[in-house]
Amino acid sequence: MTAVLNRLTADDDLFLKLHDLYGNALVNQLAWRFDEPLDPAVLQRFHAHLARGFLARRVMTTAVPFARPWWVPAEHSEPLAYQTETVPEIGVLDWFFEQSRVEFDPIAGRVWRLSAAPTTDGGTLLSLVTSHVSSDGGAVLYAVGDALRRLDSGRTPDTATSSGRLVGSLPRTGLLRTHLADGVGQLRAAALSLRAAFESRGVTEPERNPRPEEPRRLLPDTYSAADLVLEVDAAEWTSVAAAHDGTANGLLVGVAVGILGRSGRVADGTSARVDIPHSMRGHDDPRANATTGLPIAVPYRKGERTDLRHIRTAIKQAALAYADPATTPSLQHLQPIQQMLPKFVLGYFSRTAKAPECLCTNLGETGQGVATIAGIRARSVLMRPVVCTGETDLFRRVEIGLNLSWSSDGETVTLAITGADPDRFPTRAALRDYVIDEFESWGLRPRFWS
Repeated sequence: MTAVLNRLTADDDLFLKLHDLYGNALVNQLAWRFDEPLDPAVLQRFHAHLARGFLARRVMTTAVPFARPWWVPAEHSEPLAYQTETVPEIGVLDWFFEQSRVEFDPIAGRVWRLSAAPTTDGGTLLSLVTSHVSSDGGAVLYAVGDALRRLDSGRTPDTATSSGRLVGSLPRTGLLRTHLADGVGQLRAAALSLRAAFESRGVTEPERNPRPEEPRRLLPDTYSAADLVLEVDAAEWTSVAAAHDGTANGLLVGVAVGILGRSGRVADGTSARVDIPHSMRGHDDPRANATTGLPIAVPYRKGERTDLRHIRTAIKQAALAYADPATTPSLQHLQPIQQMLPKFVLGYFSRTAKAPECLCTNLGETGQGVATIAGIRARSVLMRPVVCTGETDLFRRVEIGLNLSWSSDGETVTLAITGADPDRFPTRAALRDYVIDEFESWGLRPRFWS
């Protein structure tokens, strides 16, 4: 019998190769703020369930040409990092950012870390940082939700009966046969992708703006992206969106383009390219990364609010276009070929590769499914990409711009904002000034985390 393996997706493969090139340049973070203390023993049990669940995976590779790597359960994990020193309110954001300073290893299976710290006002900060190689946002929420349900029911950590059963396995026999079959299948997929790419060669997608050369600030050799977290009443957010004939998601994109324009990253009269992640995860989906992106072009006009009606129309049109292979841009069809490229070839192309100009992620109310741990409900839950500290010139070269992550519990909107252009967002204070001005123009009243 041919072994069935949980092969890496094209996105998994791309993130793995980028990890080899750049290390932990980008990680995901699920962050909780509790007003009450959490028992360290409870956190240890939570950690034990995660260590046998959906996140606990490692990459297995093969020398068979064109056969894809696959996932198996990890045998080791980073231990729970519990800090006894209290964190003051003014240090909350810095503490969460510091948790991104971890060296992950997808081959060894060290791809996530849970950490916690008490606060000076008697609460608890909790962070789960994950490698994008092994999990996207949907995978993290699925793994955490399963771990919390098992924690609440008093079950024993176990791979076979938890979400860990979906990760994959290492069959005792049939490996060579299945690798050969997969290699042939990949060659077939590559041929089909070339045909699809040729047939859609006339389809284009929104262009990104070249990063302005000036101003070029005198900065240190290393740079930490400016990050903010703020909260807005959900009723206020919805009301403002409706008043401008838009949606909550459209307002997210609208303020992002406004901040980008105020910073000088996009010029007056041009259109910003905004990438909007969309989950493709199904029930009991074994994939580590199951997310696609919808790129849209949004005009920026200095001194004017972004047109939310245009955003709503653009998102609908992009969703329809990317659902049909005939209207999907050629590059999107070439993922099987991307997986075949050796690392040194990808390294060559990476010298001209660019990061998103503007990325807007709407998580909705999905975070509320993981807001309660052992009966204690978090005051706030957010998920965000964390752009780790790196060489300043690298940030300039990849032309990374602005990332926003939106979530809500029905009463409060929590928005994480990261400005990663070192010359436009040199400090958190500079980013905050742009955010305050943009929110004020919409009549929104943000409350910032310190």
